[in-house]
Amino acid sequence: MARSHIETRVNQPAASIERVARALSRELKSLHPPSSLAFTYDPIDYAWSAHRAFSLMARARPRALLVGMNPGPFGMVQTGVPFGEVAAVKDFLGINAQIKAPAQQHAHRPIDGFACTRSEVSGRRFWGLMRDEFGTRDEFFRSAFVWNWCPLAFLAERGSNITPDKLPATVRGPIEDACDRALVRIVRVLEPDMVIGVGGFARDRAQGALPQGAVVHTVLHPSPASPAANRGWERQARAQLTACGFLDRST
Repeated sequence: MARSHIETRVNQPAASIERVARALSRELKSLHPPSSLAFTYDPIDYAWSAHRAFSLMARARPRALLVGMNPGPFGMVQTGVPFGEVAAVKDFLGINAQIKAPAQQHAHRPIDGFACTRSEVSGRRFWGLMRDEFGTRDEFFRSAFVWNWCPLAFLAERGSNITPDKLPATVRGPIEDACDRALVRIVRVLEPDMVIGVGGFARDRAQGALPQGAVVHTVLHPSPASPAANRGWERQARAQLTACGFLDRST
């Protein structure tokens, strides 16, 4: 009986995270996408087994909650894991699940799951730094968890990625409201010492959504679309994450 009680307590953050993720997925699915969007991918739905495996690693009261923007086409869209570059998810996080790709897919952005041969630079940089700093996934999850502010990927007719901040105002407002509320719930569940927005957009959403007094920092987004990130992202990110206290082991 004692062991069962302990396991229930250990898994409590993961179960709550799963409920928030499922609820957000359902709410966003009920919104009508604008005609400018050819496809909307929801990896919470079709890649649930991998996303759940990632959620099960969460621990209560981590030092930081790292918040990304939304899935990348060769990352979370394929694996269901934030910044989920295939090699990093398999080799560092130890996740390799079957992905049930939706029947309808964009011809230029197919969902190949863990068979995807394209490497997402953002994910490779992000998880590469975490591997170098923490050594193992268990050490990382003792200190942090990662949550994407929006779980959906938006594609234009030709397959180009449309980030949430570029969506038409008619749909952007409801999406922002839903994703902000979900972020607040995740912070309540995990009770991190700080929230770190990966990029300015995630930082701004966190600052606007969370109660006054919440500790919110930012780290440069690792996207190759950012000229700054291409000038030594790891060095800059390590300095920022140390300055805010996340990588400062003395605190």
